[in-house]
Amino acid sequence: MADNFNYISFGNPDYVVGVDEIGMSRGRMFEYTPTELAKGLEDLGPPSLEFLGKLPTFLCSEIDRSTDNPTMVVRYGRVSNLEAGKREMTANFEPIIEFGEVAFESVDQATEMFGADGFQLYRTHWAVREGTYGPILAGLAERKPAFADAVAELLGGVADAPGAEPPERHKNIIDEVDSVEAFLEVLQAHPPKDGEQTFYRGHEDVTFELTPSLLRKWPNGSWKFMPNEDRLCKELLIAHYDEFDGDQYCFDQLVRMQHYGLPTRLLDISGNPLVALFFACYCKPELMEEEGEVIIFRVPEEQVKYYDSDTVSCISNLSKLSYEQKNDIDLSLELEAFNGEPVTGKLLHHIKSEKGFFEARIVPDDLGSIVCVKAKQTNTRIKSQSGAFLLFGHEAILPESGQDGLEVSRINVKDKQRILGQLDALNINATTVYPSIQETAQHVKARYSLPDS
Repeated sequence: MADNFNYISFGNPDYVVGVDEIGMSRGRMFEYTPTELAKGLEDLGPPSLEFLGKLPTFLCSEIDRSTDNPTMVVRYGRVSNLEAGKREMTANFEPIIEFGEVAFESVDQATEMFGADGFQLYRTHWAVREGTYGPILAGLAERKPAFADAVAELLGGVADAPGAEPPERHKNIIDEVDSVEAFLEVLQAHPPKDGEQTFYRGHEDVTFELTPSLLRKWPNGSWKFMPNEDRLCKELLIAHYDEFDGDQYCFDQLVRMQHYGLPTRLLDISGNPLVALFFACYCKPELMEEEGEVIIFRVPEEQVKYYDSDTVSCISNLSKLSYEQKNDIDLSLELEAFNGEPVTGKLLHHIKSEKGFFEARIVPDDLGSIVCVKAKQTNTRIKSQSGAFLLFGHEAILPESGQDGLEVSRINVKDKQRILGQLDALNINATTVYPSIQETAQHVKARYSLPDS
C-alpha cells in the first residue's frame, strides 16, 4: 500500500462536486506536507509531477459546521495530466469512489480520521501526506456504509496503490571549501553575469531551510507562525510603539522587527560574501562538525528594489491582514477583477496610510513575488553585515534551485573552526558582525579565556 497520498481541499464545494479538472495556486501546493518531502517536490518538475500522479488522492471540501453535524464532501481517486504553470497547478481528477457528503459527530472526529489539524480542514490547499490511505477509507466506509463493499474490494487489491518514491531535495551545489582561500577561489571561478547583483547568506547547517522565519513550518508541515502574522506585529508595536515611531513605511517596521527577532516575511542576505561565510561557520559547539553552506543569490540589477518601492509596500502590508483575509486573496484573477475584490480594498487602505498618492491598482503577480530589497541602514548590524533582504509575497515559495529572476547556488563549508580563525585575522568576527556590547564582551571573553589548569 502506498506510503503517501494526496489530500486536496477546496473551500468552495463547487470546485469538488462532479469536477473532472482541478486547479490549485502554486502558493498553496504542499502546505501541511512534511518539510523534507515538500522540499523535493516544490519545483514541480517532471519527477515531482510523476510522483503526484502515482498517489491515491482524496479530493475534499473544507469542513462545514453550519449544521449540528459537521460535513465535508469527499471523493477518492487519482490525478493525471498534471501541468505546472507559473501561478497554478492543474490536473484531471479520475474518481474511484464517490463518497459524497460525509457527516461527522464532531470536527475532532474528522481531524482524527484524516490525521489533520484544525487549520488544515479550513484551508484550500494541496498536501502530500505521509501514511497509508487505507484507514481513512475504512473510516469513511463506517460513516457511509453503502460504500463498505467498494472499500473492502479496493483495499483487498494490491495493485491499486503501488508504492512511489518521492524525489529527493535538489540543491545547486557548485563546490565544497575548507578555507577562506578556497572559498574566494570558488567565487572568482563563478563570476556574475553582466547586469547582475550578487548577495549571500550563510547557514551553519546544510539542512536549514531557505525560508523566512514567519513561513517556517513544523516537521509535519503545519505552520509555526503564519496564521498569527498580524497579531505578532501588532503585539510588538503595542508594547514598544516608541521604537517604531520614526519608521516611515511598513517595510521599515518589518526590518526593525526582524532585527529584534520577531518572525517576519523577510530573509536576511548580505552583499559581503565573507560575512555569509562567517555565519556558515559561527555556531554552537555541537554543530561545529556539521557542514555549513553559503547560498549565492544572483539578481538582475533592474529587479533589485529599494525600501520605498511600491511593490515592497504592497507585499509588506500583507502583514497587517488577518489570516482569514489573506485566505481570500486570489492571485489567479485578472488585474481589474483582483482590484475589485473586498480584500484588495482592505490591503489598499493599509498601503495608502503610508503612501497617500498610491494608485489603487495592485498587480497580482507582484503581490505573489519574492523581491530583493535594499533597506535603510538604520542600525549598526545592517551596516556591518552589508544587509539586504528577500521579501516574500503572498504564498510565495522559493525552490531550492531558485526561480526566474533569482538564481540560487550553494557552496558547502567544512572545517569551520579553521575558517573562523582565518576570518578573525581579517577582522571578521562576532564583534564586527554583531556590533553590540554584549557580543563584543562574549568575543573578548572567548579570546582571552585561559585553559583549564
